[in-house]
Amino acid sequence: MEGIDKFDLAILQELQADGRLTNAELSQRVGLSAAPCWRRVRALEEAGYIKGYHAEIDRHKIGLGVLAFVRVDTERVTVDATRKLEDAIRRLPEVTSCHYISGTGTFELQVVSQDLDSFSRFALQHLMSLPNVKDLHTSFSLGEVKASRALPLEHLAPGRPADTPARPGRRQ
Repeated sequence: MEGIDKFDLAILQELQADGRLTNAELSQRVGLSAAPCWRRVRALEEAGYIKGYHAEIDRHKIGLGVLAFVRVDTERVTVDATRKLEDAIRRLPEVTSCHYISGTGTFELQVVSQDLDSFSRFALQHLMSLPNVKDLHTSFSLGEVKASRALPLEHLAPGRPADTPARPGRRQ
């Protein structure tokens, strides 16, 4: 793929809003016939723009009422120690995201748990025993204002100057 055109952008926007669209529904929404739409979706997948399709599960409905943000401070930052810690974090299903951060701390984790007691057990038994961990700093979510995996795509609009911000709510 050379770049994103208006049809590719429309496909990305529609699939990001509803990944369960059939090719017929998608092609109608973006103004293409079915075969070219399908080819474009496959090209977007092969080029890595579309990484996958997932069900969004309500964590509260499945009994995961606690959402914690945990900053992990390490003893020392070396390549080997960091890789070992990264590998150990990847194996913890309770950790739903992990970011290598700047500033204070080394990693910022997003952790889900059933309740405060189960989070406490998880932190003591698993997080504190991770390799090279010096300290943990935890903040708990008191409520979600916005929780979306949808990415802004307006900057990809063909013909829009790169330094001109898109107007919110306005499709270009």
